Amino acid sequence: MALQVEHELHERRKGRNYGVGIILVGFIAIVFGLTVVKVIQLGDAAKFERFDHVARPQIIPDEGAGE
Repeated sequence: MALQVEHELHERRKGRNYGVGIILVGFIAIVFGLTVVKVIQLGDAAKFERFDHVARPQIIPDEGAGE
């Protein structure tokens, strides 16, 4: 004979946990969606490398190459 009585406090917590889970999944979906839109909007993956805010000489065009 198991004593498995579920208190109404557990039901309220379960409801809150579901709500927090839904909000968390929604937030993750929004961030993922914005990332996908940004990458698609850039078009070329090489353009995406320029947004890392780090000075990298290999992506800076040569000044003397056009002459």
